[in-house]
Amino acid sequence: MRSPTILKQMLAVFLSTVLLWLDTGCTVRKVKKLDTSAVAQPQQEHIVGVTTKSGEEVAFDPPGAVLNGNALVANVKHAPYTVALPDVQRLWVERREKSTVRTVGLVMGIAAGVFVVVVAIMLATKQSCPFIYSWDGTQYVFDAEPYGGAITRGLERDDYSELQHLREQNGQYRLLITNEVDETQFTNLMELRVVDHAPGTRVVADEHGNLYGLTGIRTLTAARDRYGNDLRPWLVSTDRKVWEPDAVTGPDGSLRQEIILTFPKPEGAMHANLIANAGTGLWGSYMIKKMVELRGREAANWLASMDADAAAATALHDWAAREETYRLRLEVEEPGGWKLRGTLLGGGPFLAQDRVIPLDVSAARGDQLRIRLRPPVGFWAFNSFAISYGATQALSVNRVTAQSARTSDGRDVLPELVASDDRYYSMPSNADRAEIVFPAPLRKEGMDRTVFLHSRGWYQLHLRLDGEPDNAAIAKITTVPDAAARFAVDRFAEWRTGARH
Repeated sequence: MRSPTILKQMLAVFLSTVLLWLDTGCTVRKVKKLDTSAVAQPQQEHIVGVTTKSGEEVAFDPPGAVLNGNALVANVKHAPYTVALPDVQRLWVERREKSTVRTVGLVMGIAAGVFVVVVAIMLATKQSCPFIYSWDGTQYVFDAEPYGGAITRGLERDDYSELQHLREQNGQYRLLITNEVDETQFTNLMELRVVDHAPGTRVVADEHGNLYGLTGIRTLTAARDRYGNDLRPWLVSTDRKVWEPDAVTGPDGSLRQEIILTFPKPEGAMHANLIANAGTGLWGSYMIKKMVELRGREAANWLASMDADAAAATALHDWAAREETYRLRLEVEEPGGWKLRGTLLGGGPFLAQDRVIPLDVSAARGDQLRIRLRPPVGFWAFNSFAISYGATQALSVNRVTAQSARTSDGRDVLPELVASDDRYYSMPSNADRAEIVFPAPLRKEGMDRTVFLHSRGWYQLHLRLDGEPDNAAIAKITTVPDAAARFAVDRFAEWRTGARH
């Protein structure tokens, strides 16, 4: 098995570069996670941590590691630590550089990593949606990436994102919305769902915005891919380890992976709530653009057809579900074989959200529940899976409307964001951003709080197309099973060859 990609987290999933600025001046400290082959002289670098080939992420105590022969020697939590270089996948190299920090022209500063320069694959592939930053009391922190894949108005959709970093300050919640990619973004609605609940209850949204209060959550007892590799270290918890293999065929030539998740199952359990932290992979997000480009000068008409005809949009959704490129089947093992019991909608690709998927497990037998996923290679990234059985807990939910929304140049865009209607906050360039302020409801004594952003919108890719449509390739992708995966594999091979040269 190829080493899974562990590039996406620090800013949750900003691939390999983490930018930490020390003040508003021009001195910055960059911590880069580099393949060992990319560090020609490790003895001359300030190495502050490593990612091992087994997936362990190890941060060294200051001042970092020293190279002793073919091994790194350091302290970790005040205890001696040694690791051989052949066992290291990535070196965390810290360098001080001069740089100009971009600001947003708003009242407060931006958290570490908001505007970062990242490595080649992100620069080559980034196609996404708005970035949402939450004010945590001292800075804005990247916290959500809604309505991925909604590339035309006919595909406009709602999204429900838990804001893990949002904190109340002076009776207010504050968000920042930015456009950081080459597209025009249209946001229709931004409102909060503020949930007060009993301590120990975990609140998770499904794709339709229904909120579940879950207790007794159980983790994976096993997870393996089709080649017998143990995936549990990657999938047992929501952390920096994201299982996202390269877009390449398997050793047997397969264009699909197969993941078997195993959970404990109580006797007599009829229903289960699967909690998935997973979404569209970076390459899968890029394939949206590449497949649209196949249509050449007809791309605009094709996108417009989905705006005018709901059936055309439905046909595209059906294709994505059939090919499992952007909607993944969840199958439960039953005496009669694997049965479809739910689906997982893609999101991201930079920041996956927890999603709950209710499953009928009444026909499953034994004290274990096994769930199968068969993602096409190159399209998906997986962080964690967990499960809960039984009834959901009572929740107190406040729907909160924004009280102000101003762009960095002072324009009031509140009317565009308070309702789902024909008005949109349009962001055509990377200079566009706005701060949204919400009143914070009074807390209920003895209750914990979880806050979700309900947003709605779509985005328009900036495509420069004047060629003839590749009708043969389009027909193949839309009608031949797994042809989209083959397309992704071929484009990845081309990109990797070009990157090497």
